[in-house]
Amino acid sequence: MKKLIAEKEKWENEILSGELKKTGERKANFETASGIPVKRLYSPVDLEEKGFDYLRDLNFPGSYPFTRGKTPTMYRSNFWIFGQYAGFGTAEETNKRYKYLMSKGYSGLSVALDLPTQVGLDSDHDLARGEVGKVGVAIDSFKDIEDLFDGIPLNKPRQISTTANSIGPVWAAMLIALGEKQGVSPEKYNLRLQNDSLKEFIARGTYIFPPGPSLKFSCDVIEYFANNSPGWFPISISGYHIREAGSTAVQEVAFTMANAVAYIEETLSRGLSFEKFGPQLSVFLSSGMDLFEEIAKFRAMRRVWSRIIKERFKIDDSKLLALNLVCFTAGSTLTA
Repeated sequence: MKKLIAEKEKWENEILSGELKKTGERKANFETASGIPVKRLYSPVDLEEKGFDYLRDLNFPGSYPFTRGKTPTMYRSNFWIFGQYAGFGTAEETNKRYKYLMSKGYSGLSVALDLPTQVGLDSDHDLARGEVGKVGVAIDSFKDIEDLFDGIPLNKPRQISTTANSIGPVWAAMLIALGEKQGVSPEKYNLRLQNDSLKEFIARGTYIFPPGPSLKFSCDVIEYFANNSPGWFPISISGYHIREAGSTAVQEVAFTMANAVAYIEETLSRGLSFEKFGPQLSVFLSSGMDLFEEIAKFRAMRRVWSRIIKERFKIDDSKLLALNLVCFTAGSTLTA
C-alpha cells in the first residue's frame, strides 16, 4: 500500500498537475445526482482509509451481507421480469394494451390505477371529477377486474403487480376472487402488491386513513399472504416515490428502511414469526441516470437490510437475510 500511495503522489505531481495547468477541468466540483462529492480518482488507497473489509462489507454474491445480490448467479441464471407500468382509462382499453405488451415479450403486468381508484372512490363520486382514468385505469367493481384480465389467465404472466396501497386488502381480495373464477389456484400465479401505505404520507398522498389504521391494513395483507399464499409478495416497501418526490439516494434508502422496520414490528406483534413472513417482503427502489450512484445505493440497501434484520430482529438464518429488491426506471429522469 505504501508503494501505491507513493506512485499516486508521483502521478499527481508529474502527470496530473501539468494537465490541470494546460487544460483545467470543466468545473470546480463534481458530484452525484444526490449532491455527494465525486473525487477525481479512486484507488485501493481509499478503501484502506475507510477500513474496508472485503468479506465483511462486500463478500460474494449470495453471501451475507448480500451486497452483490441474493443469489450466486443473479441474472446469469434468469432475466429480471420485463414489464411496463400501464393503465388506460377503461378496463377494456387497458386489456388491449396488456395483450399487446405480452405479444411483444413482456413477462410481467404492472397495473396503473387512476387516483380515484387508489383512494377508494367510485368513478361517479364528486371528488373523482376530472381524475377518472387520467393516470391509470378506473376500477369500480369486480366486473372491471374481469374485463381488465379478459382472455389473460392470471398464471400467464410471470408476475402481476399494482400500485394498490391504501386499497391493498381490496385489490388482493378481487384478484384472489378472479383467480377462483378463472379456476387458477393461488400457487399457479404470482401476485405482488405495493400495499405500502406509510410512504403515501411521505411522498404520494393517496392515503385514506391515518397512519395507524393504514399500517394495520397493510399488515393485514402481509398476515393473510403469510398464512395462505406464501409464494406471493404482500408488500413492496417503496423508496421509488420518495425519490421521485425529491429525496436523495441516501434519503430514499433511509425512509424505506424506516418504514420496513414499522411493518416488521407490527407484523411480529401479531404473533407471526419473521421466518414465516420475512421471505415475502420486498423493497422497490428508483433507478436514475447516475449509474454508479444507483449501483452504490442498491448495494447499500441490500447490506443495510441484511444487517438490521440480523442485528435488530435477531435472525441468524442467512436465507432470511437476503433482500428481495426490485426497481423501475426513474420517471423524473425521462423526457417526453
